[in-house]
This record gives sequence, C-alpha cells and structure tokens, in this order.
Amino acid sequence: MASLNKVLLIGNLTRPPELRYTPSGTAVADLRLAVNRNYSTQSGEKREETCFLTVVVWGKQAESCGEYLDKGSQVFVEGRLQTRDWESKDGQKRTATEVVAERVQFMSRTKGAGAGAPAAVAAAAPAFAEETAGGEDDVPF
Repeated sequence: MASLNKVLLIGNLTRPPELRYTPSGTAVADLRLAVNRNYSTQSGEKREETCFLTVVVWGKQAESCGEYLDKGSQVFVEGRLQTRDWESKDGQKRTATEVVAERVQFMSRTKGAGAGAPAAVAAAAPAFAEETAGGEDDVPF
C-alpha cells in the first residue's frame, strides 16, 4: 500500500532560530513557526486560528537559517512529519511531533538585509546531509 508524508507550510518565525551542532559537527536548527488559518463560521463570522510548529533543519541549510532568519521572518517550508518519543529526567514519557525540513525558502526581509542580502533565498539539502551538491566555495543557498 502506498504512503506519503509531505508537509508544505508558509508562516512566520516566533523567535530567532536556535542553531547548534551535533558532536560530529553537523549543524541543526530549530525554527518555531506560526501558521495562520482564516475561516468563516456557519453564521458568517470571520475567525483566525494559529498553529505553532517546530521545524528541524539540518546541515548547511540550518546554518543559512541561523545566519539570515530572525523573529518575524516569513518562510516557506517543505518537509515531512516526524514523531519522537523520549523519557524526561523525572521519568515522564514525552512525545513530540515536528516537521523535518527538506527545503526552506526565505520569503521576507531577513536579518542583515541591507548590504546585498537577498529578500528571498532558497536552501535545499536532505536531512542529515553534511554538504549540498556544490563545493565549499559555493554560496550555501
């Protein structure tokens, strides 16, 4: 039987990206994304709801997010859902559902945007990838 795990989101960051590195040196960034949905009730009243999601970005793409994105930045994310289970320090079982980004496109002005920084930048890399297709001298996005 066929299956599909694909997520497409456009939203705004609720805080600056949290960039860190694994012990092996791979960059990983956590983005907190707010995605709004506008709808009308049966009585015609307009409403808006917001969904807050964690997006995990890996490799050079994560470093680009850390360098160019800030709170309020609008991004387009293409990725997949992933669920993680773990036990907290106090013995509680925890579960988190996250979006693992395959591609992040910057859609709004970003931090450092003046001096030649692009307003829209795309970065693509598979999860856990150490490098993208180009060499080290290539622009990371």
